[in-house]
Amino acid sequence: MSTATASHYTAEQSIQVLEGLEPVRKRPAMYIGGVDAKGLHHLAWEIIDNCVDEYLNGHADTITVTLHKTGDALTVQDNGRGIPVDIHPKHKKSGLELVLTVLHAGGKFGGESSGYFHSGGLHGVGASVVNALSKKLIATVRRDGYEWQQEYAKGIPQGPLKKVGPFRGRGTIIQFHPDPTIFKTTHFDADTLKTRLEDISYIHSGLKISFRNEMNGETIELAHPGGIPEFLAKIVTTTQKTPVTQVAFTAKRDSGDKMEVALQWTESTEETIRSYVNGIRTPNGGTHENGLKAAIRKAVNNYIETHDEAKKAAKGYKITAEDIREGIVSVLSVFVENPEFEGQTKQKLNNSDVEGKVDTFIRTGLEAWLNANMTAADAIVGRIVLAAKAREASRAAAQEVKRKSPGTRRMSLPGKLADCKSTDRDETELFIVEGDSAGGSAKQGRNNVTQAVLPLRGKILNGEDLPTTKVLQNQELKDLVTAIGTGAGRDKFRYEGLRYGKIILLMDADADGCHIATLLLDFFFRHMEELIRKGHIYIAQPPLYRIDVGKDTHWAKDDEDKERILAGLRANAKPEITRFKGLGEMDARVLGKTTLDPRSRTLLKVAVESVLDAQNAFRELLGKDAESRYTFIMEKAGQAVSEELDV
Repeated sequence: MSTATASHYTAEQSIQVLEGLEPVRKRPAMYIGGVDAKGLHHLAWEIIDNCVDEYLNGHADTITVTLHKTGDALTVQDNGRGIPVDIHPKHKKSGLELVLTVLHAGGKFGGESSGYFHSGGLHGVGASVVNALSKKLIATVRRDGYEWQQEYAKGIPQGPLKKVGPFRGRGTIIQFHPDPTIFKTTHFDADTLKTRLEDISYIHSGLKISFRNEMNGETIELAHPGGIPEFLAKIVTTTQKTPVTQVAFTAKRDSGDKMEVALQWTESTEETIRSYVNGIRTPNGGTHENGLKAAIRKAVNNYIETHDEAKKAAKGYKITAEDIREGIVSVLSVFVENPEFEGQTKQKLNNSDVEGKVDTFIRTGLEAWLNANMTAADAIVGRIVLAAKAREASRAAAQEVKRKSPGTRRMSLPGKLADCKSTDRDETELFIVEGDSAGGSAKQGRNNVTQAVLPLRGKILNGEDLPTTKVLQNQELKDLVTAIGTGAGRDKFRYEGLRYGKIILLMDADADGCHIATLLLDFFFRHMEELIRKGHIYIAQPPLYRIDVGKDTHWAKDDEDKERILAGLRANAKPEITRFKGLGEMDARVLGKTTLDPRSRTLLKVAVESVLDAQNAFRELLGKDAESRYTFIMEKAGQAVSEELDV
């Protein structure tokens, strides 16, 4: 930094402090996910969810949502307690003004003592964010025998809270007009609003919702006392999915963390799961969905194992979790006292303890249901076996195509890739090695029929928190993805393109090698996680030391292993110890014998039961040095790696 530049970098000239609701208007995407139509409707969800919270905690039973004639304004009303209007003794403002103008102000931080046991709003920012991003907001509160009102513009009060007059009844009314200088469009979509409100009416079967569309004069009353089972039936009917059986499994628990589920197998090849937490849709799933999926897998497998007819039907097929869930349609709703969402937009649940609770609750109930409805259960098993047959047939067909057209398999592959001759994915292996010299040794020591080698140059880009498009601008990672054949990223990854059954990280047994292996593992976790889910990623363990004692040779993978070997030698032994500086300096025959040959090597298999667990583990690694990060993966994150011997 030049002296002139440094002289202008001062607290007074360069450091800004955004006060009040300024941060929201400056960076709205942080709070609502974006300023497109999705972000616009998120404003509605924030206000509606506050009304639902009043219902959840026993203070309201009616919500009215009005879309005004202009299409760019909403009014949301409930018959709850009404936001407090008394003056806060510390802040000298009314409770209403605090809720609407101060981030992290609200009544949901105190749990049950504050009147909210279950709540979708957690951070006290929803209402204030809506206020900040509205060109106009009118808040009306009815409580304590009076009606109160206050108007805001872009989050700023346009006058004091006014006592309008006496009023019998209670509740809160929020009318807001989104700011056109913030949003790309300020027109709400009536169908989007109606669909969301209808979902809410199913999840909360005792709640009455009215939707008034002044644009076409339509008023719809939404109330579904049948709840989630009725919701499931509607989804199956409207999506025209043919049920495998007419009986659907449903279960409900009203104590502790409340849970409710309804599920049904259909003839569809798609898996449809709608999950909710405290009434809020979680489109990206989370731990509650993980628990549901685990419960379904365990319950079905247990049924197959304990019933001869089912076991006979499934004999000869390797039933996967995907086979079991193929065609399933399910609605899952959980109510958690302190939900931990991923971000303010609440797309995903992160509470680790919820997974086990949901798993136990649903597995127990589903097992009992299957055993009590054996005709339906056997039909479901038959459906699952058909899915397994179709998967295996598809895989066999894909392998046949690969065998018949080996030339197309090698089109546009990286020039530095030393490919193998076999096109059978199950028997082939790709070794990712560190540097050209190590690549040369690996190429000479490999079995070129089934083993391919791809050398990478230097430390690869750290892909943590980077989008896939940005990561793939790095040539080394681009070559890696091309060689593997699947593509990378949520939208581009295609498992059927996988070219190798094992992808093996072969790095030097030192700190730099540990660092590169860690970066590669993180890349796979972030951008190609299906390879981990299906068990294709391995870590080779080349020796760091060669210990010769007479005619005997011992190989040690690290210092601890070396000391263990030396401690086991006879007292008068005179060991000759060689430390390998890198794989490039290792004789190709030695590398082949110790690390490449399946008959004598040791591999670590990256066996992640839940990719989310591994991702959380990786977040803890940030800031650690390379060796510590690698040690953390190997020793601390038990769910991330486990040893597998190929001997």
